Amino acid sequence: MLDDIAHIGRDPRTGGYRRYAWNDADMQLREWFAGEAAARGMELVEDGNGNQLAWWGAGDDALMIGSHLDSVPDGGAYDGPLGVVSSFAAVDRLRADGFAPSRPVVVANFADEEGARFGIACAGSQLVTGGLPAEKALGLKDREGLTLAEVLTARGRDPRAVGRTDLLDRIGTFVELHVEQGRSLVHSEAAVGVATAIWPHGRWRLDFCGEANHAGATEMADRRDPMQAYAATVLASRRLALDAGARATFGRLEVEPGGTNAIPSRVRAWLDARAADEAELDRLVENLVHQARAAADLDHTTVTLTTESVSPAVEFDVPLRDRLAGLLDAPVLPTGAGHDAGVLSPHVPTAMLFVRNPTGVSHSPDEHAEDTDCDAGVEALTAVVRALA
Repeated sequence: MLDDIAHIGRDPRTGGYRRYAWNDADMQLREWFAGEAAARGMELVEDGNGNQLAWWGAGDDALMIGSHLDSVPDGGAYDGPLGVVSSFAAVDRLRADGFAPSRPVVVANFADEEGARFGIACAGSQLVTGGLPAEKALGLKDREGLTLAEVLTARGRDPRAVGRTDLLDRIGTFVELHVEQGRSLVHSEAAVGVATAIWPHGRWRLDFCGEANHAGATEMADRRDPMQAYAATVLASRRLALDAGARATFGRLEVEPGGTNAIPSRVRAWLDARAADEAELDRLVENLVHQARAAADLDHTTVTLTTESVSPAVEFDVPLRDRLAGLLDAPVLPTGAGHDAGVLSPHVPTAMLFVRNPTGVSHSPDEHAEDTDCDAGVEALTAVVRALA
């Protein structure tokens, strides 16, 4: 199945994937998901938020498995899709064994998990839980200035259907399989692990504002260059994160007017920050903003902070986690990455399985998992479904 979708949304120059919410690649993947559900005789439901759900059996208290199919810019082939295809593969193996579930089993493809287009991660699952208000979601804009409402309409969806659904009333348990984004399993020499918790994390936008001017005619002492404060902030973020044992990343930048021979008037930068606990995350962002404002004052520029999204720490359901770790004889490990499972965790018992990533690289074309480890992941997920359903 991974081979079947390997060409969809892949950039031939970089080898990375550009599967953004509701773009052409995402629409092709939605058709693929629908085809896989139909081939297995599973009932396909797409909620108003774009989440696709393939049901094996009817009723409530369902066991949900699955993940997402979208990607970050130039993402890898496994982050998200491995969980979806492994879920279909687990259904296939159980059916081949004559297994009849005592509760419905649902394979999920959550919409816009990465937030690459509209800036909010796990948008599909956050809308389901009410964590992301429909009004805010519909007003989100992509880089071309299109709102989510406009994009949904263009794709034949009804923006009025966006918002909280009854899905949580029908789901009793969620288990998400995912490629590991790190090297813990490499060090433990295990192919599959069980997640313990997700670090709190968030996204913030910093707007550094100054005065556009000529790069050659303007004396250095006369400049109000916001790029200088931005650069100082990036350097400060590394030091602060290292001191706190945290993570701070500036991965997206917009410069206005964007001329090589022009001093910028505005530098807009996005911060991704993560820490072991919420207090440490708050301190990290507070200290970083303090450094940014001090740097801006030196150059007679300004900086403003906008919080775009913050996700609290998540500890997965302990009895479920311990049961799966014992069932699979698998190590337990935390993760600094966010997932739909983390969003759903406060609402339904939730667990995650990780499949070994030999390099630890993720959100990159170099992301990888060996076929034997992927197969071990399917075997583990099959055992989990058998035990829980």
